[in-house]
Amino acid sequence: MWVKALFYFLYLYQALVPCSVPEQLPVNTIDRQQYLGKWYFKAAVSHREADIQKFKALDNLWFTMEEPVNATLLLTGHMRIGDDCINETWTYRIHPERDDMELEGRPTRRNLLWSGKWVNCPECIILQEIEPPLKETDSEDSLSRFMLYARQSDVDSKVVTAFLKNYACQNVLQSVQLSQEKEFCN
Repeated sequence: MWVKALFYFLYLYQALVPCSVPEQLPVNTIDRQQYLGKWYFKAAVSHREADIQKFKALDNLWFTMEEPVNATLLLTGHMRIGDDCINETWTYRIHPERDDMELEGRPTRRNLLWSGKWVNCPECIILQEIEPPLKETDSEDSLSRFMLYARQSDVDSKVVTAFLKNYACQNVLQSVQLSQEKEFCN
C-alpha cells in the first residue's frame, strides 16, 4: 500500500516539476574558438549499458580539440587502459545547414553539443551521440549516449553528481565514471 502511494506521489511530483533540459549549442552558429583546447572526460550516461560499455575499461581520458581548417574539428583522445596509453583521432565536419557535427566515416551519426551550465559547470560541455535504428522496423536508436567533459581534470564531484541526477530524472540510468587513479597519457 505504501509503495503504491509513494509511486503515485513521485509520478505526480515529476508531472508537476518536470525535468530540466540542457541548452543546445548549435555548432553551426556558436563561436567554436572558445571550445578548442583540452577537455577531460568525466562521465557518460545512456538508456542501455551497451552504449557506454567501452568506457568502463578506461582509467582516464582527455582530448584536445583543434580546428585545423574552417568547419572541421579534429579531436585527439589520449586514453589510459591499465598501464597502456592509446591515442585516437576523430574528424568532425560542420555544415552550415546543420546544428550538429558529422563524424567522418559515420554520416548517419548525430553529434550534438550541450551547455555544461545545466550541471552548474560553465567550463563543461556535454556531447550527445545518436545513431538511427539499425532496421526500419526498430523503434529505438542503435546508439544514444551523453558524455560529460570538463576543462579541468579535477572538476568538483558535485558536477558529475548533477549530470547523473539530471539524466536520471529523464530515465537515463546507465552510467560510467572514470576512476582517474593513474597518470594521464600524453
